[in-house]
Amino acid sequence: MLVATKDRVLTLETVGYSDLATKKPMAPDNLFWIASMTKPMTATAFMMLVDEGKVNVEDPVEKYLPEFKGQMVIAEKDDDHVLLKKPQHPILVREILNHTSGLSFSSALETPTLDRYHLRDAIRGYAMTSLLFEPGTQYQYSNAGTNTAGRIIEIISGISYEEFMDQRLFKPLGMKDTTFWPGEEQLLRLARIYRSKDDKTGLEEATLPQLSFPLNDPTRKSMPAGGLFSVASDVVKFCQMILSGGVYEGKYYLSESAIREMTRRQTSETLENNYGFGWNTTGGNFGHDGAYKTTMYINPRLGLITVLLMHHTNDWHKEEGKNAHSIFYAAAEKLV
Repeated sequence: MLVATKDRVLTLETVGYSDLATKKPMAPDNLFWIASMTKPMTATAFMMLVDEGKVNVEDPVEKYLPEFKGQMVIAEKDDDHVLLKKPQHPILVREILNHTSGLSFSSALETPTLDRYHLRDAIRGYAMTSLLFEPGTQYQYSNAGTNTAGRIIEIISGISYEEFMDQRLFKPLGMKDTTFWPGEEQLLRLARIYRSKDDKTGLEEATLPQLSFPLNDPTRKSMPAGGLFSVASDVVKFCQMILSGGVYEGKYYLSESAIREMTRRQTSETLENNYGFGWNTTGGNFGHDGAYKTTMYINPRLGLITVLLMHHTNDWHKEEGKNAHSIFYAAAEKLV
């Protein structure tokens, strides 16, 4: 549990165990799969290119990725037939960043795990898949959309997505433990993952079915939508840069206007979901969760950053999860 302002860490505390079997206490440098917390980091990298005038969020995706030309949308579907039609407009860059493109969560190719295809191959699968709805009209949380944004980063920058992230974000910010491929020493610090037993009597160890093993296998692919592993002290550096308007320790990363665009609501007021470009946005606050109960949130009004890292599967009983997060946030606000 980490609480910070844009200038300093107010508290960093650990509780519980990183390994129940050995009773190994949780430590400040324990590594976690932060999963979809990768999305705001990818969006931040993307907005650097927007700042530089190299890409426009109002452009159709097919301008940068010709594979998407001619993509169709599902007009009718039942057990016996599927009727396709041409969408009213091709998917736009803004729509892959705010989950309104009509792309599904992933493609049929991304089985049994999500990390086996290079982005250049993964996006062919997305482009070949019919859109679920007219672009811009509905919200569908989509790893495919964020991964497509990652491929545009590659096309525009001329280097791999992971190299861009490393060169433009992780190394300059000093995020030394943020990686798509944990090394041997980092794997020793990786907190084990647990699930609630069906009878609610305790916990049992769970797995990472979304990823292939070993995690340090260099043939695994990076996944802009959710591939990162990190530690609390790295995550807070990224958040401090965002809260400071795109500057960290005197180095400029991106403009305040780009941050405003990312972190304001970019979904239609007619839709239930409040989402920016790669960020959840609620009541003026913004952040993102990961699949296994990791989370980072920024409260600009209070100038407060909260990072809470756990490794617990999505079957955790909803009330328990809700209470843990709400108690943490309430305690954090008392520090400022």
